[in-house]
Amino acid sequence: MVTIREAQAGDRAAVATMLGRAFADDPAMSYIFPDATRRVKRLPSLFALLFDSDAVGMRLVSEDADAGTFWRPPGQAHVPMTAMLAQAIPLLTTLGTALPRALRLSHAIEAHFPAEPFWYLHIAGVDPARQGQGLGGASIRAGLARCDASGVPAYLETATESNVGLYARLGFELTGEWSVPKGGPRFWSMMRPVGG
Repeated sequence: MVTIREAQAGDRAAVATMLGRAFADDPAMSYIFPDATRRVKRLPSLFALLFDSDAVGMRLVSEDADAGTFWRPPGQAHVPMTAMLAQAIPLLTTLGTALPRALRLSHAIEAHFPAEPFWYLHIAGVDPARQGQGLGGASIRAGLARCDASGVPAYLETATESNVGLYARLGFELTGEWSVPKGGPRFWSMMRPVGG
């Protein structure tokens, strides 16, 4: 049985490192950091910043922090400019010249958010060495149970086409397909109704 728990401050480094490995070949992260060596170096710092974000309402991880999800609560999917400014120096340090691509990607994602309230599954990742063992599904289901308890649907987008089937098995329905402008990656938007 897989145990999923709330991430604690002490999990930050392990979760950021795990997500860096999980997203090393992700199309969205490859767009932000086209150079693979730079991507591997920068992703843990980027995920550490996301871990720290006040916008995250749920940080769920497996017992050994080898799988995890970050969820933003209803009404907080959009990152306010004040929050971005508060992290301006760490963001600039982490992103450097990749900042324009990261902002273009972020704006495209936010432009496709649903109009109705939703829980936003912002990040879901599993350490590559542990993939295929049910950890990812368990961590997502734990978050979905909380979404259902709150009576609010869940939304996500993925830039990895092979993930669409996984999310469909978890009750998500495809709502759109789109690409980031100026040569960015293709995304699939998916929504899961309450109790889906």
